[in-house]
Amino acid sequence: MPTTIKGDKVPIRIWARLEEVDSRVLTQLKNVARLPWVAHHVAVMPDVHAGRGATVGSVIAMRGAVAPAAVGVDIGCGMAAVRTSLAADQLPDDLGELRLAIEDAIPVGKRGHTASAWKSCPASMQVEGERIMRGFDELAARVHPGTVACQVGTLGGGNHFIEICLDTTRAVWLMLHSGSRHVGARLAEHHIEIARRLGHNQALRDPDLAVFLAGTPAFGSYRRDLFWAQDYARFNREVMLHLLAGVMRRRWPGIRFDPPISCHHNYVAEEVHFGDELLVTRKGAIRAGRGELGIIPGSMGTKSYIVRGLGNPASFESASHGAGRRMSRTDARRRFSIRDLRDQTEGVDCRKDPGVIDEAPKAYKNIDRVMNEQRDLVEIVAELKQVVCVKG
Repeated sequence: MPTTIKGDKVPIRIWARLEEVDSRVLTQLKNVARLPWVAHHVAVMPDVHAGRGATVGSVIAMRGAVAPAAVGVDIGCGMAAVRTSLAADQLPDDLGELRLAIEDAIPVGKRGHTASAWKSCPASMQVEGERIMRGFDELAARVHPGTVACQVGTLGGGNHFIEICLDTTRAVWLMLHSGSRHVGARLAEHHIEIARRLGHNQALRDPDLAVFLAGTPAFGSYRRDLFWAQDYARFNREVMLHLLAGVMRRRWPGIRFDPPISCHHNYVAEEVHFGDELLVTRKGAIRAGRGELGIIPGSMGTKSYIVRGLGNPASFESASHGAGRRMSRTDARRRFSIRDLRDQTEGVDCRKDPGVIDEAPKAYKNIDRVMNEQRDLVEIVAELKQVVCVKG
C-alpha cells in the first residue's frame, strides 16, 4: 500500500519506504505535484530514483498537457521476453560461445547493422519496417535516415541488455531491454528545448518540467514524433527478438517459442482514469492493467519477474519498471572493483570488465524488496534468473 504525502496541488502516493527516498527525489516529486495540469495525484513506484525533471519511477497524469522530460530521453524504452521449449539441461556447460554468437548477431553499444536488418525479416515485419521508415520522413529530428534504419535491431549501451534466463521450472527464456536508440534521444532533446522556451512554462520552478498544451501546433508536432519513436522502439525489440531466435535456432533447430511479452516503460498513453481523459506519462514504469502481462527486471546478477497486472486505480494501473538504481553510475564506479563485479555476477556468463562496473548488481535496489512493495499492483507469473547477459 502506498504512503501519501502532501503536494501543492495534488497528493503524492509512494509505493516505497519513505525513509529510503532521498531528498532530491522528494523535491522533484513536489515540483511535479505543483504543476497546474497534473490530475488526481502523482503515483511513485518502489524503484524510484532521481531523473531529469521528473523522477524515474513516476506516473504522471495530466489534463491537456504533456511534459517531454517526464518521458525521458529514451522514448519507448522497454522490455521483451519469450519462453522457449528448451530446458536448462539442453544448454552447454560453457555458455561463452552462445554469448559471442548473440553479440555477433545483434550490434551493441553505438554500433549498428551494416544494412537494414529488418529487410531480412519475415514479410510482415518488412512491411512494418517500411511503414515506420516512411513515418520517419515527417519527423523534425536531424538524424540521417541510414542511421535510423540500421539501428533497428540493435541494443545500445548503458543498462540495456540481452539475457538467456531460466525460470523456476528450468525452462529457458529470452529477454531483452532496449529503446529508440539515437533517434529517440535526438527527438526528446529537440522537443524539451522547444518546450522550455514556451511562454506558459517561464514561471515553472524546474524548467525541465516544461509542457506542451493540447491543441497547439507544438503539442501536435511532439505527439507525432513521440508516438513514432514509441513505435520505432517496439519494432527495434521485435527485430532483436527475431535475430536472437535465429541464433538459438542455429544451435537447436527444433526450438519453439511462446508468444512474446512486450512492454514500454518510458512512454505516454492516452487513457481514462477516474472518469477523466488523461495523458499518462510513465517514466520508469509499466502499465499493469488487470490481466496484462509485463516484465520487471532486476540487474545483471539478480532475478527478474514476469508479472500480471492487478489494475490498481491508485497507481493509474502501473507498476515498477525494474529494481531501480540505489547509487549513481559515478558512485558505482568509485565503490566497486572488477573483483566486486565478478563476485556479484557469479554464475552468469557476461562482461566482467571496467566498462560495466557501473552496472554491478549492488548498484541497484533489492529486486525482492521492490516486488514486495508492489504486491497490490502486480502478481508474479514467473521468476527468472539469467545465465547469459549481453551488455552494450
